[in-house]
Amino acid sequence: MRNVVAIAGFSLALAVAGSTAAQTGEIMAGSAPGKAGVAQTLRATLTITAIDKATRDVTLKGPEGKELIVTAGPDVKNFDRMKVGDLVDVKYVEALTLELKKGGGLPVQRTEDAGVKGAKKGALPAGVAGRQITVIANVIALDAKKQSVTLRGPQRTVDLVVSDPEQFKRIAVGDQVEATYTQALAIAVEPAKK
Repeated sequence: MRNVVAIAGFSLALAVAGSTAAQTGEIMAGSAPGKAGVAQTLRATLTITAIDKATRDVTLKGPEGKELIVTAGPDVKNFDRMKVGDLVDVKYVEALTLELKKGGGLPVQRTEDAGVKGAKKGALPAGVAGRQITVIANVIALDAKKQSVTLRGPQRTVDLVVSDPEQFKRIAVGDQVEATYTQALAIAVEPAKK
């Protein structure tokens, strides 16, 4: 799990750097009876402008000239292969799906699965990190006026507004909602273009 946090932290910093610079991305949303989902993808290419090998600080610059300093932790393999001028490609995806479970009956719980894969020895630094959290929560109250649903999960109670009246009509106290949140990050360093 520590590896996921280290790489995800490094990757998230890169994604943030990309969001302050020119980036591409898309948001997708969809629904079906009793189901809804949304996903967001961000892509950015940054240039390494400085490397401090002693502190493992890497300065990254976006297309608009904004810079960010990121510390590459010990889990970033092949650090010594990076050079000023190399490009860092970042892709970040996150998604949330909700599914209504009529009548309930499932155990209220939270599960998490995570994984990470780094570059092979001798290759330029690269890696993929991901995690998925699934929560089963009970529907304990409905507010028709606000079109809100109160869900009690294993750790907290939350109120969600259901903007689609047809979806709201399907929900009853005693039902359950399964929410799945997924994050994935991919980073690859490429040699500077000549």
